[in-house]
Amino acid sequence: MKAGKALDERKAEIRIQFKTAPAAGFMFDQFPVSRNELVIRIQPNEAVYLKCNVKAPGLHTEPIVSEMDLSYGERYAEVYSPDAYTRLILEVLRGNQSTFVRRDELIEAWRIWTPVLERIENDGVRPLPYTYGARGLKEGDELAAAAGFQHDKNYSWRKHGEKKAG
Repeated sequence: MKAGKALDERKAEIRIQFKTAPAAGFMFDQFPVSRNELVIRIQPNEAVYLKCNVKAPGLHTEPIVSEMDLSYGERYAEVYSPDAYTRLILEVLRGNQSTFVRRDELIEAWRIWTPVLERIENDGVRPLPYTYGARGLKEGDELAAAAGFQHDKNYSWRKHGEKKAG
């Protein structure tokens, strides 16, 4: 999980990165191959996509990254889809509490976070700074890398039909 203000992108997503495919080195021995990922983008531009390596069309055996993509804005373009706050207010008006935190969940969250907040306040713990417009903390990237995550700097998801920059 990565969160912050003034990052390079405003987004909320769940990203599951799979281990390197065992046959990738055999099939694409002279080319670097990024890892496949399942991405659930919550906002903006709600989408579920599988980022995967495939053989480029043609006679050459060269990997390219492609997506199996369910972009809600395109798939359900004819259906009105209000933003999150509009949906939340509508649920309040309908009396539906399923999108809200239950009492026991809230109590448990405070049980977990109160000692952390007290330690920050009492011990003068300062947050680590990062550059405005950056991806976030380099320490966050180092922690993810230590867990095996590999950031593909050459990949950028784009909406279906959107041209690649450059």
